[in-house]
Amino acid sequence: MSTDSIHGFAMEQSGPAVEAEAIVKIFGDNRAVDGIDLVVPVGMVYGVLGPNGAGKTTMINILATLLRADSGTAKIFGHDVLKEANTVRQLMRVTGQYASLDEALTGYENLVIFSRLLGLSPKEARKRTNDLLEEFELADAARRPVSKFSGGMRRRLDLAASIISQPPLLFLDEPTTGLDPHNRARMWTLIRRLVAQGTTVILTTQYLDEADQLADRIAVIDHGRVVAEGLTNELKASIGTTSLHVQLTEQADTDNAMSTIARVLGAKGTVVDRKHISAPMANPDLIADLFVAFRDAGIRLAELSVQKPTLDEVFLTLTGHGTTEETKENVE
Repeated sequence: MSTDSIHGFAMEQSGPAVEAEAIVKIFGDNRAVDGIDLVVPVGMVYGVLGPNGAGKTTMINILATLLRADSGTAKIFGHDVLKEANTVRQLMRVTGQYASLDEALTGYENLVIFSRLLGLSPKEARKRTNDLLEEFELADAARRPVSKFSGGMRRRLDLAASIISQPPLLFLDEPTTGLDPHNRARMWTLIRRLVAQGTTVILTTQYLDEADQLADRIAVIDHGRVVAEGLTNELKASIGTTSLHVQLTEQADTDNAMSTIARVLGAKGTVVDRKHISAPMANPDLIADLFVAFRDAGIRLAELSVQKPTLDEVFLTLTGHGTTEETKENVE
């Protein structure tokens, strides 16, 4: 199937780009993926949000035919990932957490080789390579060995290699890990451009701001399970219209403050760090009552604010911990 026919085929599909049902993957005594269901519509960025070890990469590897699930079913544009693996592989590309580049070769040479492996003629490979180097702002460094590239340049080159054939579906697994803010913003722009050109993107990330910026829909995964799924604004609204942030003067007051918040607001708070508590707040008018309760309990405050919920609050409320918490995920 040619590049044009692959892309055209996916664009004509009326069904979802990805359908996964009851996917399970177990490594020893660890249920890395524990019954995940996903439906990803065509033509969007679908964010898979969770901490390291939550099961995100394992799930992506199963969908990308790199790993066999122990049970459950998955389809890419209607094609079963087990029974029609070769077809599925033509319809998608994967950019992992680590660049799949030959560091001894130049950026130009890497892209030409990938292009030839994907079936382009020598002339087509050279043209596609030059076009991608310009698009990803790497033309000036094209003849430099990849070993001399910065982290941001490597990630851009890796992404360029992933879209040589303009895949209908692109898996981006932690694409901006380790990048500085400038290069992260640069990658976001490139990802948005890909979606505008018709590619469906499944983005795994532990960066809440990244999911907030890019994703049209989000699945929150924790300990191998989807704990929430929906539009970004829907997820934020699910924990209330506002959220409370309290910074305590003394860490010893944390337990007392948590119980006071639960009693006055009727909501469970989460300790973000040693002295910082976050809690959903359905009724902002109760803030005066909370002040009085804190004073009567002798709880001293360094800071208190009420604001619109963020994805941080969503994740903390749903899981009880942040996305930087390490959990165990064994990939074999």
